[in-house]
Amino acid sequence: MDAGKSRVLRGVAECVTEEELDNLLSSKKNPRAYIGFEPSGLLHAGSLVPMLKCRDLVESGFEVIILLADWHGYINDKLGGNWDNLKAGVDYQRQMFSVFCPGVNFRTASELVEQEGYWEMVLRVSKASSLKRMRRALSIMGRDEKDGDRDMSKFFYPAMQATDIYALDVDLALGGLDQRHAHMLARDAADKLKLPKPVALHTPLLGSLSGPGRMDTDAKMSKSNPSGTLLVHDNKKVLTKKLSKAYCPLEREGNPVLDIWQHLLEPALGKIVIERPEKFGGNLEFNSYSDLEESYLSGSLHPLDLKNGTAAALFQVVKPMQDACEQNSEYYDTLVSAMN
Repeated sequence: MDAGKSRVLRGVAECVTEEELDNLLSSKKNPRAYIGFEPSGLLHAGSLVPMLKCRDLVESGFEVIILLADWHGYINDKLGGNWDNLKAGVDYQRQMFSVFCPGVNFRTASELVEQEGYWEMVLRVSKASSLKRMRRALSIMGRDEKDGDRDMSKFFYPAMQATDIYALDVDLALGGLDQRHAHMLARDAADKLKLPKPVALHTPLLGSLSGPGRMDTDAKMSKSNPSGTLLVHDNKKVLTKKLSKAYCPLEREGNPVLDIWQHLLEPALGKIVIERPEKFGGNLEFNSYSDLEESYLSGSLHPLDLKNGTAAALFQVVKPMQDACEQNSEYYDTLVSAMN
C-alpha cells in the first residue's frame, strides 16, 4: 500500500470502497472531501477522532471542507432551534476546528441551501428513497425511528445530508460510523440519479466513560451524558476526576479508556507516555498502542496509572483549543450563554 493511501486509511473503521479510493487517488491530484457537524454545544473528545482524519486527508493532498450544518441543527432541535444560538455554535466550531485542523475550508448549510437546485435535489433524493429507508436513517441524528412521527422535518434530514455531498461536489464523505446510513443513502441515490458516487470513510466511535463502552452507536460518547463525556474545555483536574470513575475492565472489548488511546491520543501525539509520579516509578513510555494495551491487560500497568496518564495526555491534545478560547473567548462565551 502506498504512503498516501496508507495515511488515508490509517485508523478508519470502514472504507466504502477501497477500490474506488484507489481510483480516486490515482485519478485526482487534489480530491475533495467533506465532513458535517451540527452546531450543538461544546465539543467533546469524540468529535476529535474524525477531525484527526481530516488532518490525514489534508496531508494527503485533499481539499477538506467542513460543513457547519446550521440547518441540520435546526431540524434536530439543537440549541433550542434558536437561530442566534445556532450561529453562535457555528462561529465556535469554526474557531475550534481551525485550531485543531489547520488547512480545512468551511461552508455553512445556510450557504448551501441557497444554491440553485439544492431543494430540487433534496426532492430527487427523496424520490429515489423509500420512507422506510429514511426512517431507518434517522439514527444519524441520534434519533430513533419514532421521532420523525412527531416532526415531519426530521425526514428531510437524511435527504439533505445526501444532497450536501452532491452540492459540495466532493469525492469522499467522512464521518463516524454513526453516519453510515446517510453515506449509503447518498451512494445509492447517486446510482439512481446518475451522479458521481462518493467514497465513504468511517472513523470509530469513542465509547462513553460510563460503559458499556462498546464501539457502537448506542454507547458512544455524547454530551447528553455529562459524566461519561470528556469536553475539550475540561481542565486537567476535571479530566482526571472524570477518568478516575471511568469503566475500565481488564479486557480490550468495551474499554473506553483504551479506545481513547487507540483512536485519539496515540494518533494525535505520535507517542505514548503515561505520566506517573517519581515515587511510583516515574513516567512510562510505550513504543506503540499495542504495547500499551498488552501492558494493561497483563496487569503490569495499574488502572489508576492508565487513567491518570490518559487525562494528562488528553489535556495536552486539547490545550491549544483552550488557549485559543482564552485569547478570544467571544464565540465560546456566546455559545455557553446560549446553552444556559
